[in-house]
Amino acid sequence: MAIAEQDALHKAYRYYSEGEAAAGSEQFIQEFVEYKDRVTGAKRYYGSKATVNDDGTAGFVYCEDQNKAYNKSLKTGKTNVTAESKDNYVLYDSRLRVNDQGVWITEKLASQRGSTKCRP
Repeated sequence: MAIAEQDALHKAYRYYSEGEAAAGSEQFIQEFVEYKDRVTGAKRYYGSKATVNDDGTAGFVYCEDQNKAYNKSLKTGKTNVTAESKDNYVLYDSRLRVNDQGVWITEKLASQRGSTKCRP
């Protein structure tokens, strides 16, 4: 939503993330804002696994297939259709905690592009 609305400080992602995760998201979104791009097509998420730790935090790992997702210029309206690639499979590893309102907040989020764990 933040990318579509071209707002690197959008309240939607900031509600669910803090610290390193929020800073990383802001930087990622800002690149789309600077280039006046958005995402079109489809992304597929799969292979999720959640674990709750003794300290009340949680780990959440999942895969993303970006092969059918493309950048679209808001200036020209043109979509940059790219070829499928092994680099379009991304592994995400995150750490979450519950905030004072009872909402799971992502504190850290790391990604690995081209992950063999996510490729078919």
